[in-house]
Amino acid sequence: MKKRTLRLVAAIGLALGTFSAWAASDAEVTRATLDNGLRVVIVRDTLAPVVTTEMNYLAGSDEVPAGFPGTAHAVEHMMFRGSPGLSKDQLAAIAANMGGAFNADATQGVTQYYFVAPAQDLDVALKVQALRMRGVDMDQKEWDKERGAISQEVSRDLSSPDFKFYSQMLAQMFSGTPYAHTPLGTRDSFDQTNAAMLKAFHDTWYAPNNAILVIAGDVDPTATLAKVKQEFAGIAKKTLPARPAFDFKPVAAKTVQLPTDSPYGSVYLGYRLPGLKSKDYATALVLGQALGSQRAALAGMRFDGTALFGGFVGQSMPHAGLGLAVGIFPKGGNPQPVLTKMQAILADAAAKGIDPALVEAAKHKAVSDLEFKKNSVDGLANAWSHALAFQGADSPDAIKAAIEAVTPAAVNALAKQTFDPKHAITAILTPESSGKPVAGKGFGGAESFSSTPDKPVELPTWAQAAFAKLAVPKSSLDPVSYTLPNGLRLIVQPETISDTVELYGSIKTNQDLQAGKGEEGVSEVLAGLFPFGTEHLDRIQFQQALDAIGAHESAGTSFSLAVPAAHFAEGVKLLADHELHPALPAQAFSLVQKQTAGMVAGQLQSPDFLYQLGLGKALLPANDPSLRHATPQNVMALTLDKVKQYYGATFRPDLATIVIVGKVDPAQAKQVIEQAFGNWKSTGPKPDTDYAAVPANQPGKLHVPDASAVQDSVDMAQTIAVTYDDPARYAIHLGNQVLGGGFYASRLTRDLREKHGLVYTVGVSLDTDKHRGTYKVFYGSDPDKVGAASALVVQNLKQMQDAPVTDTELRQAKGILLRRMPLGESSFGAIGSQLLELAQQGKPLDAMTIAGRHYLSLTAPEVQAAFKKYVRPEGLVTAVKGPAPKG
Repeated sequence: MKKRTLRLVAAIGLALGTFSAWAASDAEVTRATLDNGLRVVIVRDTLAPVVTTEMNYLAGSDEVPAGFPGTAHAVEHMMFRGSPGLSKDQLAAIAANMGGAFNADATQGVTQYYFVAPAQDLDVALKVQALRMRGVDMDQKEWDKERGAISQEVSRDLSSPDFKFYSQMLAQMFSGTPYAHTPLGTRDSFDQTNAAMLKAFHDTWYAPNNAILVIAGDVDPTATLAKVKQEFAGIAKKTLPARPAFDFKPVAAKTVQLPTDSPYGSVYLGYRLPGLKSKDYATALVLGQALGSQRAALAGMRFDGTALFGGFVGQSMPHAGLGLAVGIFPKGGNPQPVLTKMQAILADAAAKGIDPALVEAAKHKAVSDLEFKKNSVDGLANAWSHALAFQGADSPDAIKAAIEAVTPAAVNALAKQTFDPKHAITAILTPESSGKPVAGKGFGGAESFSSTPDKPVELPTWAQAAFAKLAVPKSSLDPVSYTLPNGLRLIVQPETISDTVELYGSIKTNQDLQAGKGEEGVSEVLAGLFPFGTEHLDRIQFQQALDAIGAHESAGTSFSLAVPAAHFAEGVKLLADHELHPALPAQAFSLVQKQTAGMVAGQLQSPDFLYQLGLGKALLPANDPSLRHATPQNVMALTLDKVKQYYGATFRPDLATIVIVGKVDPAQAKQVIEQAFGNWKSTGPKPDTDYAAVPANQPGKLHVPDASAVQDSVDMAQTIAVTYDDPARYAIHLGNQVLGGGFYASRLTRDLREKHGLVYTVGVSLDTDKHRGTYKVFYGSDPDKVGAASALVVQNLKQMQDAPVTDTELRQAKGILLRRMPLGESSFGAIGSQLLELAQQGKPLDAMTIAGRHYLSLTAPEVQAAFKKYVRPEGLVTAVKGPAPKG
């Protein structure tokens, strides 16, 4: 299931006043506690006709039996296998028909089940949540099947060196407590787990008096609460067992050294911090953000040449947390100077404290980030679930108040207490080569299963009515579009859900087509120079200016800004200065050039790069420009003048689009953008940045060794003669929903996961460009299962060609795509990304509605015909990264 894995003190004090209290008004938040103990919070959010329901059970891996660390995780999986009155097939069909996100997450102290769906489907979501609280089917045969899938998930995570380190760090840092293991579980313990054990866990902990239901979206609170009572009031409360105790012992210092398949090495220094429910949690949050500031010493390692990157990250659990200082070094580099510098920085923090200006900036950022969460329906629900279920607070506003109360003295005291080298866990992950790619043989077609689509699923009566009618949803967007005299496209979508504005921008560039011969890597060097500030403000001054207005900003060919509405004009002015007048200093160029060359040297030997390059060579002509890539020699041959020339040629307003979403008037936005970007000029003719069409590829097999992986990552891909303007794309997208949409309701998931336990997840994609496309099926599996899984993929593709999809499948696929449309408008980020992509592809801004009409009118024979014409099951290139496939 899903993995959920800073300027002047006075100026910040002023800016803190720009936000109103985080908590919504009484009219927007409805709270209730049912007689059976179920706590309910309903937050009205009218951003889009979408609703998120999050059922938070206050039990996770903390409450599992000794020796069975993954029990809560396994129960989470089995909750998708059906309940009394709702079979697994019905559950899968309902989730698919709703078209949104339907998933779960098992953590240490909370297991969360959520829907993100059209608001019209709230009744169905609540019904499903209630049925699953009442009971769950724990058939041993079903568990035997699901064990195969969850084992694949374990293999996937164990293939990550970072996860291996994380697991060892937890064991050392939290020894003797439930936090000593991850919620994931182990293959050995799952082999000893039976369905009765899982049912006992569910029946013990899944109770209304041990749950918090958060509902956020475009709903009527009074009517919604009545529906909640109707579905949940009859579920009896339970007597809950005692919860485990947490007796944390002092952390004993330890050093872990591991190989990694990454193109760079990592140095970590880990420390235990206060947890979410601690009175010192807000202090720990501010401490971490201050240390992670771009103005702080850890980030400074990137700018003085000590490391490729430096920072500080953290993870908080209810009873404890952990903080990690991070340093990145190039493949072949010496990690010791990075480690020594990190140790000195944290020792200095412990001895001398943190700069008060960074503390105040961190507080401001933390409070600002709470306001930005309002810009997403599911983000709003997450904020309330996190506050109530994970932190035990009354609301996100309580967290805001705690953050604002943090003092520099409290931060310094915690730093002194925490950063003791006698209690640090050190890890060094060193990149190692795994070997060169080899031609694959003997996998992909050795085994075949007789598999046909399941019979149509008859939905429960209460669900049939909800999905009886298919219609193209009415878009909630009404964007205003302008083209400035210099060719810059500006699109504005006003929203009033929060006092913020978010800007998304892109310049349509393509290094493969625009860089001179031998200048591969020039765009990477240019990107590495942007963080050094502007011609008017050095990097520290620039970050101070952003911190003063509580803004987030990034510059480059893709650029962005998130800023309080009151400081919109100031934020845009800073962004434009950065985008149009980057400093590009000579001293920084020499440093970035060496850093980039080091990164490239490691990348060329990394399994991920070799995998993608090998797949590209198998699919494309030998001279295709997309196969160009940087080498250390290319990078070191660059000059600052060449970088500046590339910047001047590629950063053009007539290839740029800006989308603005938030609390701003379109005319005001246009005026601000014109003032900031109006003098930007293009020189020379507009370049062509789109790859040319390519012929169909030949079939093939490729294996790239990855010594750190225990599971294989598999891509089965081919070129396809479908572009982003080709009408055939609608039929292919619709057919892909039959194959891979709707989780358990899709053909590939049923065959590869549910029936045969060969994979954990499987997906299918159609990636289109202006003149070319790529069709791909991808999954992860154990090496001895690759052949069987690949054979089933080919068989499923052939079935799409040999016979029309069923009426039930066609209707379900249409429902997925149509009901997914409102979700694309349920956050500022989704709105911005959608409008930006449409504009850069030259499509009308209502293209999603147009697509919906196409989906609605398509027939099963038309889908079949498209798969017959464009998809080539025998023309796939099967690429495998990991251990050599067997069988």
